Amino acid sequence: MLDLCHKTVLVTGASRGIGAVTAETLSRAGASVILHYGQGRTEAEALADRLNQWAIAAALPQRCWTLSVDLADPQGPKRLWEGAIALCPEIDVVVNNAAVMPAAGITDPWEVWTEAWHLTLQVNLVAVADLCRLAIQHFQTRSQGILINVASRAAFRGDGPDFMHYAASKGGVVALTRSIARGFAKDQVLAYAIAPGFVHTDRIEQVMQAQGAEYVTADIPMGTPAPPQDIANMIAFLATGAVPHATGSTFDINGASYVR
Repeated sequence: MLDLCHKTVLVTGASRGIGAVTAETLSRAGASVILHYGQGRTEAEALADRLNQWAIAAALPQRCWTLSVDLADPQGPKRLWEGAIALCPEIDVVVNNAAVMPAAGITDPWEVWTEAWHLTLQVNLVAVADLCRLAIQHFQTRSQGILINVASRAAFRGDGPDFMHYAASKGGVVALTRSIARGFAKDQVLAYAIAPGFVHTDRIEQVMQAQGAEYVTADIPMGTPAPPQDIANMIAFLATGAVPHATGSTFDINGASYVR
């Protein structure tokens, strides 16, 4: 049984999909969780309310809060961090999960191409770096802290022609995580990356219905996309701090569709 009692975790993109399942898993393991969301206010507030009611009924001390910030805004990460610290002056773990994936190929209008690249790099990489910077400075004052950055299989094998910007952003997340691990291990700051393949979220379910299940599963030896719980379980395990010497590692969760 994972024990995250007395830990506070900030999870970005926590209103749905991987983020929502991760927030619930962390909470049920004993953590207090700050749920960041961009647009999914209804979902995030419902999740926080449900988890708070569960903790109260179980006479447990952990809490859940919600914070809405647009990470496409260059000032968004700073506002998010300041809001999180106002709620919880001591944060132990940051999970950078929020991401966007707009389509844009080389035959699209120049404006579509540039907007997709700028937005994707801002949300998927620059905002992650900004939050990591702020978290590291906080962790250094406490001589401990854990960063868990959600990357992608695309960081290593690339993606389709309409999603080159997405693959590039996730490759950057992996390099960022490794650099943090090497640079700040002396401060007891741990950094991990997780690289999922297809994950059975609502978005992937829509793709499977529109394109057919084989569009997603054809190159997955296990035959199905990973359930979000697989990613949430790995995040919760890493959040315990049980494997400090694995800092800098990337953990693949893709049903053996890409094995390094």
